[in-house]
Amino acid sequence: MATRVSIRDLPNPFPETEEVYGVTVGNEEIRTVVTKNDSTVESWIEWISNEYDDDYINHPIVGLDVEWKPPFGPHRNPVATLQLCVDRRCLIFQIIHADGVPESLDGFLRDTNYRFVGVGIQSDVDKLGSDYNICVENVFDLRDLAAEKYGRKDLKNAGLMGLAGVVLGRGEIEKPRNVTLSNNWDLYRLTPAQVKYACVDAYVSFKIGEQLLEDDD
Repeated sequence: MATRVSIRDLPNPFPETEEVYGVTVGNEEIRTVVTKNDSTVESWIEWISNEYDDDYINHPIVGLDVEWKPPFGPHRNPVATLQLCVDRRCLIFQIIHADGVPESLDGFLRDTNYRFVGVGIQSDVDKLGSDYNICVENVFDLRDLAAEKYGRKDLKNAGLMGLAGVVLGRGEIEKPRNVTLSNNWDLYRLTPAQVKYACVDAYVSFKIGEQLLEDDD
């Protein structure tokens, strides 16, 4: 049976600069902030930094993912959203509609105290670098980590949900089919289905990374 994913609006004191949702995956609710605003990004990073400082945990794990509008023809579209997730806190930064890359975000992604994890993460990082001159310093591909931990070379070709089944022991996680197949990530306001999709990928990346890297803490 697929793990159910649902979404609800959460109280939001700053509706002009952000949208706040509770995305529930199974029995865990992830507080998800969607924004184009520098100060909102800075506040999210500040909260994470305060919560997971050096005295609390060494090298916190951050699930990272990106989305962009599928190309039609030879034209390649830039990254539209950057998703970051630490535990039950997720940020969906609509970078394509932002004024630029916030200094706080640039510093966060370059901070080697954090470990950024994802499936095919190097290609995502390369695309961020190409599109926005963003550098992410400390990256780990979940496929390589899983293949090494379980002694299974086939996991080097696994997808995110396939890894979730092996590492987390979860069955299929419900994802909106229309978003899975194709979607316009350039929208100025993301749909609830897109928010769910984007949050789930970053959150599951975090959970898998937490499991695979726990012995290194």
